[in-house]
Amino acid sequence: MIFGESARAAGSAIKAIGLAVALLMVPQAAGATPAAAATASAAAEPVKVDVAPAPAAAAPAATTAAPAIDPNDPHFKVAPGGYTPMKPEAGKGMPVNGGLDVQQQFSPVGESAQPLHNFLLILCFVIAAFVLLLLLYVMVRFRKGANPVPSKTSHNTLLEVVWTGLPVLILVGIAVPSLSLIKKQYEPAPAKAVTVKAVGNQWFWTYSYPDNGGVEVISNMLKDEDAVKNGEPPQLAVDNRMVVPAGEPIRLQATAADVIHAFAVPSLWFKIDAVPGRINERVLFIKEPGVYYGQCSELCGARHGYMPIVVEALPRDKFNAWVIAQGGKIDGAPDAPAAAPVAAASPAAAEKTGA
Repeated sequence: MIFGESARAAGSAIKAIGLAVALLMVPQAAGATPAAAATASAAAEPVKVDVAPAPAAAAPAATTAAPAIDPNDPHFKVAPGGYTPMKPEAGKGMPVNGGLDVQQQFSPVGESAQPLHNFLLILCFVIAAFVLLLLLYVMVRFRKGANPVPSKTSHNTLLEVVWTGLPVLILVGIAVPSLSLIKKQYEPAPAKAVTVKAVGNQWFWTYSYPDNGGVEVISNMLKDEDAVKNGEPPQLAVDNRMVVPAGEPIRLQATAADVIHAFAVPSLWFKIDAVPGRINERVLFIKEPGVYYGQCSELCGARHGYMPIVVEALPRDKFNAWVIAQGGKIDGAPDAPAAAPVAAASPAAAEKTGA
């Protein structure tokens, strides 16, 4: 209690001293000389500086030899910044209503895999139908009513050779094209291939281009109304696409920042797991320009179904224009010139400012 009373008394004393100082300062400010007042007024007014306009700088040289994008091209729509997002084509690179087959393929791997896929489906159907008919025949032909005395036949050599050798031949026939397809999918990318790093996040994708100045794109799903307005399928459209050159091998590296994701585009027959702490790599080759839609194919959390993938394949000149619009650079092209230094103030302005 004693210490509390002492602290309150000290606080009251300090407040009283401060109030007295403030009261003493007021008359002094009121009695200031006119010269001092004028000086203070001049100091308060902002200084107007006349800066001579800098001479117009020459236009910088083009950073790439890529031709300008034709705004009249019906496949493109002009957007700010020099980038023209490609308009999707109905039924190309996207699912269609009532489709019975896999999506039409636009990659060499897909064009090889789709016929094999369809052949194996037919083969599986034929084998399953044969086995079913064989079981029905045995159930009817050798039932107790039709065959009261069971047959004593055993060890039919021809039958055993057939039912052993035929499955072996079928498996060999499946293995040869399958191994060839697997080899084709995991061939390394050429040294000069464009590298794109896809990072899965909960729940969006990040695409970076280490060969093009470290350009990075963050891709989130568009609202359904915005997707329909753009002529894109709902829940598959994104605000920023992964843009790549068409007709070239692309080194796609996939990883994840949190949990396991999977980068998958059905119309390109492409799927690769994105695992935290690990980089998986495959070659992506898109035969022709277009917009190709995919989704994360690994259950990655509550919004797993809301992190679509959109790959936009452009001709090389339009891809170069996109890279430049994003502030990146093209391999082999000169870097963008540095910004010109700020022009110095004119002598008259320097005199006014006291420089």
